[in-house]
Amino acid sequence: MAIDQALLATLSDDESKSVRRLVEKGIKLPPQPHVLEELRHLLSRGVTDLRVIARSISQDAGIVAALFRVVQSAAYRRMQPFASVEEILQAIGTRQTFNIVQAVTLATAIGARHNAKAFEAFWARSRAVGQIAMLIAEDRVSVCNVFPDQAYLAGIFHDCGVPVLMQRFSTYCKAMHADEQGAWLDLAEEDRRFNADHCVVGYLVGKHWKLPDFICDAIRFHHHMGSLGNHAARTMVAILQLAIQLYYQDMHIDNPEWAGAREAVAEELGLHADALPEFMDEILDRYHSEEH
Repeated sequence: MAIDQALLATLSDDESKSVRRLVEKGIKLPPQPHVLEELRHLLSRGVTDLRVIARSISQDAGIVAALFRVVQSAAYRRMQPFASVEEILQAIGTRQTFNIVQAVTLATAIGARHNAKAFEAFWARSRAVGQIAMLIAEDRVSVCNVFPDQAYLAGIFHDCGVPVLMQRFSTYCKAMHADEQGAWLDLAEEDRRFNADHCVVGYLVGKHWKLPDFICDAIRFHHHMGSLGNHAARTMVAILQLAIQLYYQDMHIDNPEWAGAREAVAEELGLHADALPEFMDEILDRYHSEEH
């Protein structure tokens, strides 16, 4: 893979070295689909005609179908129903819709070369975390100033370094138990075996796809909330940590990070520790209501 000079120009020296190391190992950052490049071009030109933007999105029927699935979330219940892409753009806004389109195109950009079942399970988990994160953000937006589209984008991208590494290393799934339901990735073991960190890879994917900086930082530090000070990325990580916990709780699987993160997450989201269990139950109830 040729090194993307435009990407390198946005990175620090250490990050540029990380990209070069990935290239040397044969790890490829997924290219953005054409529809994203076209949409970004329209927005950068200041195009405001929703019909033009809707036509661009509607080139890909799969993207349209996925977009409609996302906006059926309870996070957008006050705006439903939607009858067209143009209505979605009008209700949610062009930038917010673009964020969701970025999220729904990622799975197709990182396709399965082998072990399709593991890839399918990974993306199902990512979509679930993204949907739960949307509900958390919608409820706490007045406190956290993070919006549902941003939370969904972070939820889909937060572990995207995993399928990138799965593409590159045929042994990654088995070695990291990534093909087992509810498996928890051991970062130290990942680094020892593959000399690669899925958080760093995911961060670089986010940079390559021109995600907002605070979302890229949240991807990089979603296992290390304490590394972030008073920053929008810290709030996003709190939302991700809670969404991940709710996903694992719903699956009846232990989350080894939750005990150490619980108090900081509650504080960051403006929730009293005693109120957190009830809030979590409410979010899960709303999540399950979307399935029926």
